[in-house]
Amino acid sequence: MARLRLGPLLRYVDGSAATVWVETDRPCTAEVRCADGAKGTANTFQVAGHHYALIPVTGLRPGAETAYEVRLGDSGAPVWPLPDSPFPPSTIRTPGGGDDEALRVTFGSCRWAAPPSGEHDPVGPDALDTLAARIATGTAADRPDVLLLLGDQVYADNTSAATRRWLAARRNLSDPPGDQVADYEEYTHLYYESWLDPEVRWLLSTVPSCMIFDDHDVIDDWNTSAAWLAEMRATPWWRERVLSGLMSYWVYQHLGNLPPAELERDELYAALCASPDGTDELRAFAAASDADPTATRWSYRRDFGRVRLLMIDTRAARVLDEQDRRMIDPDEARWLREQALEGAGGPDGCDHLLIGTSLPWLLPHLIHDAEGWNAALCRGERGERWARFGENLRRRSDLEHWAAFPSSFDALTDLIAEAGTGAGAPATVCVLSGDVHHAYIAEPSWPGGGGPDSRVLQLTCSPVHNSIPTSIKLGFHFGWSRVGRALGRRFVRHGRVTRAAINWRRTGGPWFGNQLMTLTLRGRSAGVRLEQVRVVKGVGERLETTQESRLS
Repeated sequence: MARLRLGPLLRYVDGSAATVWVETDRPCTAEVRCADGAKGTANTFQVAGHHYALIPVTGLRPGAETAYEVRLGDSGAPVWPLPDSPFPPSTIRTPGGGDDEALRVTFGSCRWAAPPSGEHDPVGPDALDTLAARIATGTAADRPDVLLLLGDQVYADNTSAATRRWLAARRNLSDPPGDQVADYEEYTHLYYESWLDPEVRWLLSTVPSCMIFDDHDVIDDWNTSAAWLAEMRATPWWRERVLSGLMSYWVYQHLGNLPPAELERDELYAALCASPDGTDELRAFAAASDADPTATRWSYRRDFGRVRLLMIDTRAARVLDEQDRRMIDPDEARWLREQALEGAGGPDGCDHLLIGTSLPWLLPHLIHDAEGWNAALCRGERGERWARFGENLRRRSDLEHWAAFPSSFDALTDLIAEAGTGAGAPATVCVLSGDVHHAYIAEPSWPGGGGPDSRVLQLTCSPVHNSIPTSIKLGFHFGWSRVGRALGRRFVRHGRVTRAAINWRRTGGPWFGNQLMTLTLRGRSAGVRLEQVRVVKGVGERLETTQESRLS
């Protein structure tokens, strides 16, 4: 009898269809049965001894909500919901498609796995756990329509005490990469640790999710520079690490990002489904993706009525040539431009454009200027000695956001202005980011009072479950200050850097702690709310609103 090993994860949902991801302990047919009669089945495919299925569910009714269960093989008994579960039945809720229907988009990043029950949590309460508890006991208004996880879903390079014990029982931790994960099997353990958390498991079974990787899904500072990459490729353990990271990301995260129509055209997915063991096919795909950034597009688009989400890969698509550094390669940039401008000003346009990028576009001014200065040093603007200093500083200080790729920063700025200008432009263009372990809102302005017709905002929310040293908190505060801006201008002059064509100001934050941000979009109106986890005496953990404002 087949058993459910991980999941279900509700991934894609539209007005009549959905996809549900599961991992099972053996080959079988996986089935989703809904209370309203909608259903779907899929045979599992195999990778490295693990068995997975992405189940397409059809026949759903628009604007309805239905409970579902998961069955495996011919046993007839449901394996989900779990027996004696303290949570309500998992449901699929479809949009109705009405113009006045609200869309709630909750997002965040950087979730270090919570410790086992009863163990001390060194980074405080988990915001996803707390969100799940609120949804389970609350009303429909408490539940987001989609959850965006903007990177660092797992930490391959910063494992928990429990995982380190598991690794030590498997291999000698004195051998590289030590207590970091080394191969595909160890990656699967990270996902079990993170997604078998009871609250998170139930949450992901009932709220659709979109995901993208960041560096810790593979390793800190992944693809920060050509010199970094050359050094990593010279180590004996790196190839297995990066291939396993890409393989596991494709299975556990990327596959569920794709709409059913794209799944039908995906050659790799078809090959894995047709093969008794798809390990070699997936490994070859990962090797090609690592060798050539243009070989694979991890970025993707999702439409929620007239809200358009463009999720950008800011890690694997980089161009690392110091004389032509780009956050995304030219082909990826063309794709982004086409998607952002498609239907502009017409009936096929959008009311709100969301650009999901794990790394913030707009940073505190001092940090932005320091990253542009560092990029100039590394490309040799002040000579070889300064270039060596710049490379060392880049790695130690994580100077690798959009500002560290100046041409890409400028291109994204220009694209946002173009997408937000003209009759029928979106009411808002929001860049959604994480990574920096705090939250803030920044708003750009263009010289002379010009700029787009849309309201443009950088909305940054991180971490979901992690921490930040006090010294770095003070650094972020200083980065927004007048003194920090003045210091940044000195960096600009020293590096002979061309200043950004826009200015921006912080309109909210910085906020520190485990937190989530939610956009509520209805027609052309928009609002944003930041919620942080608090421990209330006599009540326990709960999400409390720290900031709420109307955007349009």
